[in-house]
Amino acid sequence: MSARIQAIRGMHDLVPEGMACWQRLESAVREIVDAYGYQEIRFPVLEKTELFKRSIGEVTDIVEKEMYTFDDRNGDSLTLRPEGTAGCVRACIENGLLHNQVQKLWYMGPMFRHERPQKGRYRQFYQIGIETFGLAGPDIDAELILMARRLWQRLGILDQLELQINSLGTSADRKTYRVALVDYLQQHREQLDDDSLRRMETNPMRVLDSKNPEVQKVVASAPSLVDYLNEEARADFEGLKSTLEACGVAYTINPRLVRGLDYYSKTVFEWVTDRLGAQGTVCAGGRYDGLVEQLGGKPVPAIGFAMGLERLVALLEEAGDCPQRTPDVYLVLVGDVAISQGASLAESLRDDLPRLKLVQHCGAGSFKSQFKKADRSGAGYALILGDDEVEQGTIGVKPLRGQGDQVTVPIAELARHLSDMISD
Repeated sequence: MSARIQAIRGMHDLVPEGMACWQRLESAVREIVDAYGYQEIRFPVLEKTELFKRSIGEVTDIVEKEMYTFDDRNGDSLTLRPEGTAGCVRACIENGLLHNQVQKLWYMGPMFRHERPQKGRYRQFYQIGIETFGLAGPDIDAELILMARRLWQRLGILDQLELQINSLGTSADRKTYRVALVDYLQQHREQLDDDSLRRMETNPMRVLDSKNPEVQKVVASAPSLVDYLNEEARADFEGLKSTLEACGVAYTINPRLVRGLDYYSKTVFEWVTDRLGAQGTVCAGGRYDGLVEQLGGKPVPAIGFAMGLERLVALLEEAGDCPQRTPDVYLVLVGDVAISQGASLAESLRDDLPRLKLVQHCGAGSFKSQFKKADRSGAGYALILGDDEVEQGTIGVKPLRGQGDQVTVPIAELARHLSDMISD
């Protein structure tokens, strides 16, 4: 026997038994984005490495440590996408979607990062991303947050999530703030770990995002970026807060919320939970007004967010709100004549009842074995068709869940009979 080949560490299979939550989540997302007028876009999982170095920033954990990068046969450096925004911006520029246009887009698919696998964090993981282009005011910032809140309400998990917001200001604001922050950190060098000392020289705002408890004590008293915002950035942030309050959205201002990617500016936000241990962020985003120009397009204001599907699924599973998808009926076929007529009957029922979930038994087998499979399928009813029933033009309908006796129904009336039962 050959040795079994297993999945790559950190890249997991999604098997049918666990798909109910995924399908429920994806269906809810499609309903919400459609209600807000967002259109789907799809772009490759593989991009030129330069795209991510220029957008995310070369001095970031993602680019330095986590990207799956390789040279292809032509010697080009390619990377499996670690996030979706850069690829979405590249696709919009390349396809001429941003010229004097407002775009409201969404996408869904796998991302790849070489991280230490743990609950809620995988090396291949799935995200849904929302991106808007051509809108500069805080009203669109608020819309994205309100859209996310509506999704949480739709899924029944709003009470498990907290909204945190902050403003990173403009690049000029951050330049001024950086001087004050570095000066403060220099006074506490002995309390910083090696990673924070390195970040202090390359990207000091990332020190604020440190998970080291000792470093967190230091940054708790660090200068706050909010105090360095210019009038425009401050007015936008106040406008966002005002809209959220008018819509009854509870939020917390987190001055240490900086996000891990270089392209963010002004509004940033996260939806976090305490139900998933250390992996508490399930949705995060913010404004990235300079990224389109940075990647070769004309200046276009933009904002977006991404949500991790694995973490949202974990919340749904913890709440026990993932009922399995089961068929409505299971068609049992006994006898050569019945088997020959089975597919035709099943297709006729699917024509008459498009929403009917029907499993037709395939592979022959005794009545007893077929009935066991019908019961294990979770179907509400078994349809029993034998050679005698074919000759008489009837079929047996037996409830498999709860009370009720088997009844015999004319095949010509079966669709109406099933429609009445399933609608009840």
